[in-house]
Amino acid sequence: MRISILSLLFVFLLASCEKAVVVANSLETIEPYVISAVDISSFPEINLTNPVFYDRDSNQSGFLNVLKENGINTIRLRLWVNPDNEHSSFKEVKEFSKTLKAYGFKIWLTVHYSDTWADPSQQITPENWKNVGFGNLKDSTYHYTKKVVVAMQPDFIQIGNEINSGFMHPYGHISNNYSQFIELMDTAVNAVREHSMATEIILHFAGIDGSDWFYNQVSTIDYDIIGLSFYPKWHGKSIPALAYKMQQLSTYHFKSTVIAETAYPFTLGWNDWTNNIVGLDSHLILPDYPASPIGQSDFIIKIKSIAMDIKYARGFCYWGAELVAWKGDQATDGSPWENQALFNFNNRALPALEAFKLD
Repeated sequence: MRISILSLLFVFLLASCEKAVVVANSLETIEPYVISAVDISSFPEINLTNPVFYDRDSNQSGFLNVLKENGINTIRLRLWVNPDNEHSSFKEVKEFSKTLKAYGFKIWLTVHYSDTWADPSQQITPENWKNVGFGNLKDSTYHYTKKVVVAMQPDFIQIGNEINSGFMHPYGHISNNYSQFIELMDTAVNAVREHSMATEIILHFAGIDGSDWFYNQVSTIDYDIIGLSFYPKWHGKSIPALAYKMQQLSTYHFKSTVIAETAYPFTLGWNDWTNNIVGLDSHLILPDYPASPIGQSDFIIKIKSIAMDIKYARGFCYWGAELVAWKGDQATDGSPWENQALFNFNNRALPALEAFKLD
């Protein structure tokens, strides 16, 4: 009996090693390009106000042209199931995706599986999917994901957004309903795999702390890329810690990694009467990265260096590049992010945009 158990253990270890080699070899064949991305999900709404943007030389230029000229190759867009208005809806995102593809951008969809913002603080099941029973919820998840993939054929797709605690609560709460969480994730993943040979799947966790636990929980899911958010205000002031964690997760799980969200201010000032999310020195990494155009640029350069230098890292995405104060300087319901956009208070491209260019 002892020999039999040892033999079985040997076979198991051999199979595990062979699987590790196969996965590692597949990582070696990943396209060498780095994802140089921005999330501009609110641009369709902003564009309705007919804003004027300028390039680094103060020449009037189209917003998307400025992004393209500065080396950005991928656009990230959020998608809500049934939002209160048309913004981030299926229709808007589908139309905007077509426009972006015509410019030559790759498309990265972050499907929230919610009618509104989904993040670590809330994961609200779409209103029309509530109280339908778990079986029907799985059907809705599958058919909606299929609809998105078939219609838009994204290059990358996130199953949920910052799903630290799962998604579509309470059904898919990772701690309270783990088995249902896994079933819902598998359902969405299967919809992608069965309708696109090219789309890569990202699982997205906000921050560094707790990421080991989370990616252990999803180890049975068939996905391609580990995605982490990194905002100094919420996730710590150590960029080396981010680099270490990305390398550690990649090595342990045999997955490539991407910085799915990050941002940094070029000033602590404001351009409307809407409270900004980042506005204090305590939110910054000082003295290395002050809230200045150069400080913002240096921060992105450092983030890009991680995306290019860490083995199997795929790149990075800057969140809120478009979020200028588009409702005017008196708005109290305008942009809480205009001091972290990639355009200054005159809508001129900031030096940070040049950091997106790849060598």
